[in-house]
Amino acid sequence: VDVEATTSVRQAEVTAQRRMIERVQQTFGLWPERLAADGAYGDAANLAWLVEDRGIEPHIPVFDKSARNDGTFARSDFTFDHENDFYTCPGGHQLRTSNRNFTRPRSLVDKDGFIRYRARVKDCSGCEFRQRCTPNTPARKIMRSVHEGARDMARNIAQTDAYVTSRRQRKKVEMLFAHLKRILKLDRLRLRGPNGARDEFLLAATAQNLRKMAKLVPLLSLQRAT
Repeated sequence: VDVEATTSVRQAEVTAQRRMIERVQQTFGLWPERLAADGAYGDAANLAWLVEDRGIEPHIPVFDKSARNDGTFARSDFTFDHENDFYTCPGGHQLRTSNRNFTRPRSLVDKDGFIRYRARVKDCSGCEFRQRCTPNTPARKIMRSVHEGARDMARNIAQTDAYVTSRRQRKKVEMLFAHLKRILKLDRLRLRGPNGARDEFLLAATAQNLRKMAKLVPLLSLQRAT
């Protein structure tokens, strides 16, 4: 129902995804219940746009760099209390956004959209898990995105059968790109510039839709005859 050519830059692809969703809604009145995509679309800002702004379920792997390969505890080893807004470490200590009260309220969100949760130095210094948690710093710190709720929703969806189905159905969309190259011979673009690329992809998508319609029309005629 829509197509848009972009440069091979992740942010450009994310922007194109948003444009196509809005354009299809305006043109055809269609609004998706879920969106299946690869990990390039799983950053916090895009997941928040889908969940909070558009009410679309993100069947997308979460773009996450919190895992560690040095044997120390990762963020997933800490439990977050949504009601009281703090993390609990494996040693039972709390990590809060602030361990003291300030006269002037301070912003808890940095310019990148993250909130820092810090443990007390005295809690970490005497903890039995110190070498597995924060061996090189006085206290453990955890970064949490302001859009972590949308990320948590995507993680929960990834554990469902519906997510497995979406992953399987997404292969049918990926096959369209292989079809463009192998059948329609669109292995290289003939027209120059972004406008030329957009025109070529629109024509190619039209050709694919006509092929599908040509297969459906005889079936519909046969059903009517019977």
